[in-house]
Amino acid sequence: MFDISVIIINYNSSKYTTECIESIIEKTSASLKYEIIVVDNCSEEPDYNALTNSCNSISFPNLLLVRSKINTGFGGGNMHGVQYATGKYIAFVNNDSLLKNDCFSILKETLDNNPSIGMVGGQSFTEDGKRMQAFDHFASLTKALMGRDFIEKINPKKFPKRKSEYTMPLQVSYVQGSFMMLRTADFNRVGGFDTNLFLYHEETDLATRLKNINKSCYLIPEAQYIHYHGMSTPSSIDIKIELKISHLYVIRKHCGYLAYKVLNIHLIINYFFKSIFKPKYWKIFNVLFIGAPLSKSLKTKQKIVNLNTEV
Repeated sequence: MFDISVIIINYNSSKYTTECIESIIEKTSASLKYEIIVVDNCSEEPDYNALTNSCNSISFPNLLLVRSKINTGFGGGNMHGVQYATGKYIAFVNNDSLLKNDCFSILKETLDNNPSIGMVGGQSFTEDGKRMQAFDHFASLTKALMGRDFIEKINPKKFPKRKSEYTMPLQVSYVQGSFMMLRTADFNRVGGFDTNLFLYHEETDLATRLKNINKSCYLIPEAQYIHYHGMSTPSSIDIKIELKISHLYVIRKHCGYLAYKVLNIHLIINYFFKSIFKPKYWKIFNVLFIGAPLSKSLKTKQKIVNLNTEV
């Protein structure tokens, strides 16, 4: 059994995945027993072949590459990788991340010493060294309508300022999904990722369910990593639609139908006027107008690919 199972998803970005793997091997203590599971989420054949060649050339015995015949998104891809994980802890790391120090040992020590903590994450930085916002507040109607600055101002103890710099462990609602680590037992207990979510809001959903079993979440600033951010999911209207679908789904799931309906109406009005000046937003408006159902998610548009490789 390993101390940590590290799961990385690749989707048409093998260069970043390879660099991520290499940074983990370089920065992680040799005394730590860990495995790296790479899930290729149905990338194009050239990218998958490049990734295969890279993995074969890396001298690390506990590296496993598996491939899915369908792009199952962030949560689904990670759940695919979970099937192969044997570690006491499980870490989900975006492939566009590079470790700056021995993050896993630092985060493992926190979890080892604090059984009430369910999720931890490190401090992220841009590639040019600028500190990024590494945590956020739970999805709520108040946050959606009034904004993060408002809730941070009215209740700074519950909602610490995301833009501030922290040097000591800080309890937060949830850490960014680009780098989060949990006990495998806790992850399994709450059912893992909700695979109804194709992209976005997976971490707030997971952290909310951990909170429901009295497991908190902490930012551990000592653990540091670089995040290139969004290399596998370039912005587009379809991605913006996916963001709205996921947001409304999580609001309805955790805040109730009334909160979902109020937010949905607010967004319909907002995007109606936006669309007048930017016609490309009519596509978003149309999805919101019918309630942003999961049936409009990119998940439903994925096709099963006949691969020559084993899954």
